[in-house]
Amino acid sequence: MKILIIEDSTSLRRSLKIGLTNLGFTVDDTGDGSEGLSMVLAGDYSLLILDLMLPSVDGTAILKAIRQAKKDIKVLILSARDLTEDKIEGLLNGADDYLTKPFSFDELHVRLLCLMRRGSLNINESKINIGLFSLDLHLKQLLCNGVDANLTPNEYKLVECLFTNQGKVISPEKLSEYLAGQYNAIAKNSIEAHLSTARKKVRDIGHDLPIKTKRGFGYFVESC
Repeated sequence: MKILIIEDSTSLRRSLKIGLTNLGFTVDDTGDGSEGLSMVLAGDYSLLILDLMLPSVDGTAILKAIRQAKKDIKVLILSARDLTEDKIEGLLNGADDYLTKPFSFDELHVRLLCLMRRGSLNINESKINIGLFSLDLHLKQLLCNGVDANLTPNEYKLVECLFTNQGKVISPEKLSEYLAGQYNAIAKNSIEAHLSTARKKVRDIGHDLPIKTKRGFGYFVESC
């Protein structure tokens, strides 16, 4: 899988490239917006990690150009702009995810796994269907045989991460990063509590949530 990083911070760009290369990805990078736009339009990248504040051409202009060209590429915005309005604008302009700085590499890794999984599942209208379960990525709902499980935002976020990575074991540490944005013991200890309440809500409407525990390793979604 080929990833392009467009980020003007040399130290961050190098750190990301080393980390992602060590995970087995093929990574190209640039710190210039104009060069990055040319690279993404001419290349065959599967995923773009995009900063918004760039020299020559900013990230928003790059994102719009990519979508206008109908390039089939997942885009994760990486930005210090942390206002809700900035995140909404980025997603409306065509980004697939938005991660604010500072961030942990583990959280970035999990978000990339989720984006990769969405693409490989060939999700129709942003829904993931597993047996009787349907996860709506736009409405943020888990439907069990058509009935809404009424998950809380944290419960939904954990279920989304595991559903989009079906068949892969995700560690509590990485789920904590995905849930809280930064690793801490409270977030880690809350993982099982959130999953327990999600399981109960699903059982209350007559089903069993297909999330299993692999002792000592983490959690995974089995096929239904």
